[in-house]
Amino acid sequence: MKKILLIEDEKNMARFIELELRHEGFDVAVVYDGRTGLETALASHWDLVLLDLMLPGVDGLEICRQLRALKRTPIVMISARDAVADRVSGLDLGADDYLPKPFAMEELLARIRVVFRRGEEERDVLVFQNLRMELDTRSVTRDGSEIGLTKREYDLLAAFMTYPNRALSREMLLDKVWGPGAEVDTNVIDVYVRYLRNKIDPPDASVSYIQTLRGIGYILKR
Repeated sequence: MKKILLIEDEKNMARFIELELRHEGFDVAVVYDGRTGLETALASHWDLVLLDLMLPGVDGLEICRQLRALKRTPIVMISARDAVADRVSGLDLGADDYLPKPFAMEELLARIRVVFRRGEEERDVLVFQNLRMELDTRSVTRDGSEIGLTKREYDLLAAFMTYPNRALSREMLLDKVWGPGAEVDTNVIDVYVRYLRNKIDPPDASVSYIQTLRGIGYILKR
């Protein structure tokens, strides 16, 4: 069952949407303010977040910005603000869709289906700049040309590409690539990052895709 988080401060609207979504077979949680909504969105796994723009505490744009920086959870914004600038702001911050109020429930459900369908199509592919990673075949290409990676290099790059623009500590990377409790020194991450840089960065790149964060670890940054 797909889990949907609805962050909406208009309680009558929230109740109506919740009942309709439950009728369609979704597991729905409802939060009525922005700060609690952001905490709830980050604390658990959600298949979709339905996000109002005007919220008490933290507005929808800021929630979208912070959530997108840390997770790939699909976000559909719903708002009475339907100006082009508002829609552009929401989409630029990482929302997958933007639906102005008032709307027909049938349209919202159709938009949700599109987002889920898109996620099914993209779940086996990770893309960053000119890098493309096929998870089912474990192949990596840059501008269409295949890059030969060892298993460790591939797993390390997969960790970076799963969480782009997010600071990753050496300990976190070690857990993801070698497994929790592995008796491996964290310095090995520095060695493999160097290997990766030599293979994935364009020859004329002035700055590596994988940037060092002193005292923290690394970040794959656009």
